[in-house]
Amino acid sequence: MTTNTPWWATHFDAQYLHEYEPLFDQAQDRQEVARLLEVLSLPSGSRVLDCPCGQGRHAQLLAEAGFDVDGLDYSADLLAVARQRGTGRRLRYRRGDMRALPARWTGRFDAVVNLFTSFGFFDEPLDDLRVLAEFARVLKPGGVLIWHGGARDGVMARFLTRDWWSTADGTMFGQERRFDPLSGFLDITSTWRGPHGAGERSHRIRLYSASELAGRLRDVGLIVEQAFDAWTDRPLTRKSSEMLLVARKDG
Repeated sequence: MTTNTPWWATHFDAQYLHEYEPLFDQAQDRQEVARLLEVLSLPSGSRVLDCPCGQGRHAQLLAEAGFDVDGLDYSADLLAVARQRGTGRRLRYRRGDMRALPARWTGRFDAVVNLFTSFGFFDEPLDDLRVLAEFARVLKPGGVLIWHGGARDGVMARFLTRDWWSTADGTMFGQERRFDPLSGFLDITSTWRGPHGAGERSHRIRLYSASELAGRLRDVGLIVEQAFDAWTDRPLTRKSSEMLLVARKDG
């Protein structure tokens, strides 16, 4: 039996949190948010959208830093974890599709953050453009988008076809990766075996080069002002496997 359900509609669940457990480190989260604060340079009380927000690891810290934060994600499982971490007057979560943000959010935010390779999920490239257009719509004039994710040039320069690691409970995870240079899709098959069972599933992400993504952002009125090598203050290079772009809405 076949299904038309896209991978991203069901992928971000407890199994996802288990698989990427080694990357979800609170000390690292705080370092990343400290870098965001440095790059954003916004006053306390500024309105920030974390989209998609996942389990709230950045949104919670941004709220603690004094921002007024909304987090939006499609995954009910990850939102449940985020809400367990805490909500409040300065921190709200809601479920939604980042291709169609709430109409009342037009011009609401001083900043939008899209982090941890949370882009390029959709089969149609126009859907990626819709996401960027929605980010632009909900930003105030002069507002800033912080985009963090894989950099196609750097990923291809040091491409890993296989990788593996273990989690705290002794589960061994392995990934096999294939890249289609025509579509730009990176296809990833994950397998696991551990004390609670074994399994396999796949997902795919469209990778962009910095110049290609900058062009898409320009199309929706967001101009890239800075490009960094991942979370560092070093400039982006063709060997950077991650990039952090700072784009401003035309004022």
